[in-house]
Amino acid sequence: QVQLVESGGGLVQPGGSLRLSCAASGSITINAMGWYRQPPGKQRELVAHISSGGSTNYAGSAKGRFTISRDNAKNTVYLQMNSLKPEDTAVYYCHAVVVAGTISFASWGQGTQVTVSS
Repeated sequence: QVQLVESGGGLVQPGGSLRLSCAASGSITINAMGWYRQPPGKQRELVAHISSGGSTNYAGSAKGRFTISRDNAKNTVYLQMNSLKPEDTAVYYCHAVVVAGTISFASWGQGTQVTVSS
């Protein structure tokens, strides 16, 4: 069983920063990892994605402000968020593609709330 545990969310003022972490438990192999978010009343959307080799891509709203990184030895992915805006308010979810033999499947974290407000 794979468990993704997120941390680092909270309340921050506009212009502030937060760093989210997501650690995957178990003796597993992880391919791609990423962060998604779901703003209030809206659908879940991709924020950033990172491959096992470290290639990254970002949603337009995140480019230049957010940085995704990972520590493969720890099966952990991070999201550094700077210059936060009220519209970044959302529940942020960690996502991982887990490899088990010839099968791969998606796993999700429970979500962490990020609120940007003065």
